[in-house]
Amino acid sequence: MALDIKSKENQIKDHSDRRKKMISAVAMLIFGVLSVLILILVGKPMIAFVSELPQYREWVDNNGLISRLVFVGMMTLQIIVAFIPGEPLEIAAGYAFGFWEGSLLCLVGAVIGSAIVFLFVRHIGMRAVEVFVSREKIQSLKFLKNTKKLNSVVFLLFLIPGTPKDIMTYFMGMTKMKFSTWLLITGIARIPSVITSTMCGDALGIENYTVAIWVFGLTAVISLMGLLSYKKISYVGKKQNEE
Repeated sequence: MALDIKSKENQIKDHSDRRKKMISAVAMLIFGVLSVLILILVGKPMIAFVSELPQYREWVDNNGLISRLVFVGMMTLQIIVAFIPGEPLEIAAGYAFGFWEGSLLCLVGAVIGSAIVFLFVRHIGMRAVEVFVSREKIQSLKFLKNTKKLNSVVFLLFLIPGTPKDIMTYFMGMTKMKFSTWLLITGIARIPSVITSTMCGDALGIENYTVAIWVFGLTAVISLMGLLSYKKISYVGKKQNEE
């Protein structure tokens, strides 16, 4: 009799687990489809809008506070929908708002978007990240499991221009990192990446093309180094897992 009861309890539990997995899978499918639709219907027009730099600056000049709020919203959306490129937005911010204000608006939007992603992943889990990156790739990043080095490694990766920060943002909610620590890291470590882009945009805005070319070239070199560093860390983590 006791075995029958236990068997029924296990069946109920298995059914509940399957139901939860099905609901989670459907939710993530919807999230993935929505992300693609947002990229096509909103992301591409948004990037096209800010890429017309003189027209965008004129729109900013004519819309005051509203243009600032809209830009912060665009930056937030860009972080949430990681398929949307962030570089055009940051350059446009420097061009239209100037270096200081443009950098601040970029960071505000990035922090808000990063906070939303972190909390979303923490409640949904691995399937949220798998919309963008395979499970094998996630598990290869062994540093995510190393709580002692996690904060310093993440800070370093976000500090270097060129690393895929928006994709990595989806990893952080799966770690044991505190939400307050994450906000501090993403708010500070993104600064070099943001200022190189807004500085380039600001130089274009004041028609200082020599500075713009130098900043763009230096950023490209640093970004390449950052991307190589990220790939090396990923490769090392993968090899360690295989061993």
